[in-house]
This record gives sequence, C-alpha cells and structure tokens, in this order.
Amino acid sequence: MNESETRAELIDPALAVAGWGSVEDSLVRREFKITDGRIQIGGRRSKRMIADYVLVYRGIKLGVIEAKSDEKEAADGVGQAKEYAGKLDIDTTFATNGKTIYRICMKTGAEGTIDRYPTPQELWDKTFAESNEWRDKFNREPMNLSGGLWQPRYYQDIAINRVTGAIADGEQRVLLTMATGCGKTACAFEIAWKLFQTRWNLKRDGSRRPRILFLADRNILADQAFNAFSAFPEDALVRIRPDEISKRGRVPTNGSIFFTIFQSFMSGPNDTPYFGDYPRDYFDLVIIDECHRGGASDESSWRDILEYFSPAVQIGLTATPKRKDNVDTYDYFGKPVYTYSLKDGINDGFLTPFRVKRIKTTLDEYVYSPDDKVIQGQVENKKQYKEEDFNRVIEIVEREAYRVKIYLEQADQKQKAIVFCKTQLHAGIVRDLINQMKDSDDPNYCCRVTADDGGIGEQHLRDFQDNEKTIPTILTTSQKLSTGVDARNVRNIVLMRPVNDMIEFKQIVGRGTRMFEGKDYFTIYDFVNIFDHFADPEWDGDPVEPEQCDNCGQYPCICIKDPPPECPKCGQAYCVCEKEPCEECGQRPCVCIKKVKIELGKGKSLQINHMTETSFWGPDGQPVTAEIFIQQLFGKLPEFYRTEQELRDIWSDPSTRKVLLDRLDEAGFGIDALHTLRELVANPDSDLFDVLEYVSFEVSPITRAQRVAAAEPMIYAGLSDEQKEFVEFVLSRYIESGTEVLDREILPELLKLKYDAIEDALAVLGSADDITSTFVGFQRSLYAVLAG
Repeated sequence: MNESETRAELIDPALAVAGWGSVEDSLVRREFKITDGRIQIGGRRSKRMIADYVLVYRGIKLGVIEAKSDEKEAADGVGQAKEYAGKLDIDTTFATNGKTIYRICMKTGAEGTIDRYPTPQELWDKTFAESNEWRDKFNREPMNLSGGLWQPRYYQDIAINRVTGAIADGEQRVLLTMATGCGKTACAFEIAWKLFQTRWNLKRDGSRRPRILFLADRNILADQAFNAFSAFPEDALVRIRPDEISKRGRVPTNGSIFFTIFQSFMSGPNDTPYFGDYPRDYFDLVIIDECHRGGASDESSWRDILEYFSPAVQIGLTATPKRKDNVDTYDYFGKPVYTYSLKDGINDGFLTPFRVKRIKTTLDEYVYSPDDKVIQGQVENKKQYKEEDFNRVIEIVEREAYRVKIYLEQADQKQKAIVFCKTQLHAGIVRDLINQMKDSDDPNYCCRVTADDGGIGEQHLRDFQDNEKTIPTILTTSQKLSTGVDARNVRNIVLMRPVNDMIEFKQIVGRGTRMFEGKDYFTIYDFVNIFDHFADPEWDGDPVEPEQCDNCGQYPCICIKDPPPECPKCGQAYCVCEKEPCEECGQRPCVCIKKVKIELGKGKSLQINHMTETSFWGPDGQPVTAEIFIQQLFGKLPEFYRTEQELRDIWSDPSTRKVLLDRLDEAGFGIDALHTLRELVANPDSDLFDVLEYVSFEVSPITRAQRVAAAEPMIYAGLSDEQKEFVEFVLSRYIESGTEVLDREILPELLKLKYDAIEDALAVLGSADDITSTFVGFQRSLYAVLAG
C-alpha cells in the first residue's frame, strides 16, 4: 500500500480502536499544517512543515504521528516525528508504517515499539501527571476565533496554553516573549477570554468574572489593544483616557477589562497617583504590554504600579529576548514561559524576510574646510565629525539631501516606508527634502510623525496604517514609531540615525516584518552602518546573564538612589507629560548647545559619491554580506553536483531542477536570494542556471535571450509547426520572466494562456504525454548551449 492507503486501511482503524475521534473532547487532526514555509520572491514559499496526524484531547495537542507506507520501516519516520513534536511542544510522538508503532517520549527520552495507541485519557495522564481543575477549565473553554476568521498558529497555541497553564499552577508573574508581528495582543485576548468565560479570579472560586487591567506606555498601544478586545461585551470594556480621571474626579470601576497608559495612573492630585484610588486587590490580572520598555526596572514608574497591584497575576508581554538592557524585566517576571523569535517567524513563513542595503557615502564623516560656509555655531577645526555627531552637534543639509536622493533613486517610490532620523528637527528636514525630490504630486506624500506633531501626526499615522490608502507613503520620525505601528504594508525601513540599543533596533526591524499580500520581503536601507548589529551574539541569540552593579557589586542593585527630580512642566516626580524629553540631551527643557550648521563649498555637493552593498538572509537566519553568502554557497554546491555537465543535466529537466532548488532552499539558499545574487554577479536578464554556473565554475553568464537565440536550431529541429508555435510562445515568456516559466506545474497555465482551454491545446498539440514530452524536450536543447 502507498502512504495514503496505509493511513486509511491501517492507521485510522487503530486510532479509532483507541478511542481517538469517538471519545468526548478527543479529536484527530489530519494533515496538520505547522508552518507556512519561508516566503520567497514571487510569492512562492519553501516547503511547509505538515504533520500527518495530531491527537487533541480537552483542547490540548497531546500526540503527533508520522506515517509511512507499509512497505517502509516505521523507523523511517522517527526523525520527522521528533521534529514535529519539538516544534509543536508535544511530549509524545509516534512513527508508524501501520503495522509497527514506534513511540518516543520527548520529555524523558524513552522510546520503543508499542502494541497499540494509548487512549485519550491514558495520553492525558501521561502528559499531566497531576490533576489541575483550572487547567482543565481553561483547556475546555474554546477560543474566540472571531467567527472562524482567525485560527491560532502553532506557536500562538503554545503561548496561550503555557500562560494559562502557569496561571492554573498559581504563578503570580508570567513573561511571554514573542517577536513583533507574531500576535502578542491576539494571544493576550485569548488568554483574557478564557479567564473571563471560566469566571477565574484571585479567589479561584468562580464567583465573579475577573477584573483585568491592560497597561501600556503609549496611547496608540492601548487603543490597538482596546480594539483587539472588541469581541468582549461592550459594557465589559473600559478605556481610561489620560484626562478622563481628572474630569470625573474618580477612577472608573464599571467594567471588567480596563485599558490605560501608565502616565494616566501616575498623575493625581497632591502628588498621589490615581491608581491608589483602587484597592490593592481590585484587579485579578494585569497585562503589561511592551514590558521591556523599563516596565520592571527599579527606576521606572511602572514598578510602583506593579508593586501596588502585587496581589494580581501579572503577565508581561515583550518582543525582545533577554538583553543587557532589559535584564531587570527578566529578573522581575522570571524566565519566559515561551519564546518565539524573529528568526523563527521568518523561517516558518509567518513574518516577512528582509534584505539589507548598506549605503556608504564620501560624506559619512566630515572635517571642516575653509571653503565651507559656517551658517551657525562654532565649528571645531581639524575635528572629524562622525555619524553620531550629525544632526546633533552639526548639520549639513547637502549631506541629508544626497542620502534622500539615493533612497528615492533606489526604492520604488510607491512603496510605504518609515525613515528613522536623529531628532524631531532632523525628521522635519528629511520630510521636506523627500517632498522636494519626490515623483508624486501629492503634498502629503511624506509626513513627519513625532511627539511635537500631536494630533496631526497621529492622523498621518492612522492614514499610513490604512492599507487601502496610499498617502502618506513615507513617514519620517525619530523615536516615536520604533514601536506601536501596526502597518502591514511597510516595504522599506530607512535608517538615518545610529541605533545603539539592541532592543530598539529589533523593534525598528519589526516595523517591516508584518505580512501583506504581494509583500515578498522588505528592505532596510542602512546609511549608518548598523549592519554590524546582525553579527552581535545578542541578535536573536542566547540570553545574557545579568551583570552586577559596578557600585555595590550586587545583582539586583541595592544602592540607595535619590528620588527623581520633579518635571519642571507638570511638577510630578514621575513625569506625566506625553511630550518626549529632548532626544539629544534627555532633559526638559532642552539644555543642548546650539548645533553647528555648515553649507558645503561650491561644487562639493556635486562630488559626493556612494556605494551600495546588498546583504542576504543566510542559512543560519542572520543577514550576511554578498561576499560571505557567495563563499557559503560555493562551499555548499559540491554537495549537489560535481561537474558543470552534471549541473546542466539536472537543470535541463524540470523535475530534477525543482529538487535541486528545494534542496538549496532547505540549505538556506532560497530562490529569492539567488534572484538578488543574479543582479550582483550576473546580468539580471540571465538564467538562474548562469548564477550557479558562475559561482561554481566561473563561467561568464549570458542573457536568456542570447541562450534562446543560440539554441533555436536545436530546439525547433523535428517539431511540427504547431509545436514550434507553442514553444516560441513559452520561450518568449521565459525571456521576459525567467526560469520559473519552465516549471512543470506552470504548464497548464501556459496552455490556457495560449489556447484558452486545455481541451483546445490537446486538439492542436496531441495528447498530454505528447505535450509534456515537447515541454521537457526543448529544455534539454535550451541548456545544452555553452556560455560564450
């Protein structure tokens, strides 16, 4: 029997005998899609990870089965069974050929053959040795899937179950780490839904529904969460606005789920924070969004709120794995119950991959010359001004104009982009320069969104986030848009300021990772040599250990600290102003020294040159330079073919060509990277075959048109007029679009394009076998052509 027959005749009946699918609360999910496959150029994807069977009981995935044909050994599926179980966070996995069942325990490492599948209850008891009433209640409560419009991905399922399991076990502080764009808010909603529907509260008596506080540090984040929770009853949701408490003179209590920013809670009359108006045990659950933003550090006003509501279970949401700058967050909440990284999201196909274009100019550094004009301030002679100085202590508008010019020339100006600038003033300068050089005639093509732009900036941001709108197309900002921008169609991130903090850097990269139809990748335009961050061990790397305080030698620090000074504007020790402090000096009001403004001498602005270098997403999930990528590819290719003729033979047949491309993709060299590499080392109009031939054997590439012209005598020999007409049609498409047109699965589409219907094609060209033979046959002649 083949694998499908083995499943139907042997495996399905054995599962039925064990009670799977018939016992209440049990479910067998067949062909369970785990990942979507990494996104490739042209909307294609790498191979998806699909499990043959997943066994579900009481809402929890308890087992996974890898099936093989009865002609194979059960052991042939052990590797896949372990891989799927590890991905799905399942303790027990099986490999079977229908006759032999091989069981593996991922927790203990025990494995061996068994006579039958365990029943749902047996597998439940094996997975959960101790009973837990609330865990069972949470698991039995179905998710609110928005009318079936949303299905949790495998990692979201794990995250939700890990958090509710921790709450059921009595954990008071829970940390969930998920990359930007992976659905932290959606998971928070499902967690709150399960608690709300089961009437969980701190007393664990089910007497009332829980009171939940969703705490953010910016209004846009609180608003997004409020909207995401709209499936709850309308009278259950309360949005606490910054000025609402002072107007009413009291905190709201008429609801179940409250959304606010910590600044609203910190303000209050006579230096008493408003959150103190609630009893300490008022909230059963506190969800802290973006908790890595100082939310758990001793110096932060968040800590006062969290400590006041310490009786509540507190869930911290963060996009950032443990770093030197956020160890206090991890110290407060403890080890994450689950982590899903940016690299995981891209490789699984749930986040958009990116490429990096590093752009260096001759004015990345500057030394004053007497022929340059000092417009303002005092320039230091012989001082070498570097990237960190520009737009902070020195300003050269021609330099910024040249960078804007480079971006507008290299990018598709219709694509949405966010430009990160040094200061709010710098963001204004760049906005104006973009609008002066743009192709668009819309005055709002590029808008600035910073703290100083207030309501107008917020409206620009809302319009930018609307995927139905194309204006504004570009936003310039300084700090404000590094988090909280849920704009799925961002195609370009432009870095015009250094980002030294790894947490902020990952947040900025996350602005482009959200998926959107037709978005195969997004591009980071790096003007400030930020590429080195990708080589840092902290980039999606292992957590760092906390460092001891340099002063007291302890961790956490036990130094006595002076209270923070009162804000001169609002008079509060913990400032409740929404306006940001000066980005340069960190103080309010600003105490910066007046920066120097330079106008380049005559002709200098015309001499500014630049160099662009494109980087690739490497096999290990990190961006690498083109040079390193070629070296890695060169070292890997001998595993797939040894000689030029062997490569030619493989590439000449659509079936073997597809196998090669799939193997290259699995090794980390996807077709999107090969397309980009073609633009760098070959002619964009050449074949991907030429890229591999060039890297492996240093054979100079030719264009697709040249290849067709040279091969035509061989291709058309022996073809009928009808066959020749069809092959000419295919070759014209090949010259226009590339190798993908020659894939076997594209053949039906080509026939429909040429003949309107498959039946008409058969009438002209003969049987399906004849057509396939012609389609495959001419490709052998096409790739018999030697370059040069």
